[in-house]
Amino acid sequence: MVMELKSIIKCPKCGFEKEERMPADMCRISYECPNCKTNLTPKQGDCCIFCSYGSVKCPPKQKQP
Repeated sequence: MVMELKSIIKCPKCGFEKEERMPADMCRISYECPNCKTNLTPKQGDCCIFCSYGSVKCPPKQKQP
């Protein structure tokens, strides 16, 4: 299985999208939108901002069957 390490994060407030590189071995729990400066945190039940707002789930979730 090929691990995706890039995800496009979409800000739920302003709709701005930016491709970001994901850390392979940890979950990122905070992200500031470069456009509107909103601080994004994971939605309830998600481990990180990539799982909540990204086009690709984080590497730890990709490893799960």
